[in-house]
Amino acid sequence: MTDEAADPPVEAAAEPAEPAEPAEPAEPAEPAEPAEPAGPAGPVALGVVRTPTGHAGVDAHLARLADADHLAADGHVEVYEDVHQGLREALTALDAPPVPGPYENRS
Repeated sequence: MTDEAADPPVEAAAEPAEPAEPAEPAEPAEPAEPAEPAGPAGPVALGVVRTPTGHAGVDAHLARLADADHLAADGHVEVYEDVHQGLREALTALDAPPVPGPYENRS
């Protein structure tokens, strides 16, 4: 075995650090387009076209659906239930026997 001394690592001569040049002032960037708000967007009408049925009561209830266009989602339930109840009543009225007029009750 030979006792060879390992060469000591050669250290690089440390050069004195040059002082950093002062940074140039950054030019103002062009204004970016305004960002969308982070919160939820407001209600937006869907623009669904409602065709008139020719039955005034039914058309009135269907027109009431437009009220939901301007409400938040949690307000839709009340409008839908109201319209549903009105349409059920209109359908039930169609099944009811006709009411005799005052002069149709002859014996």
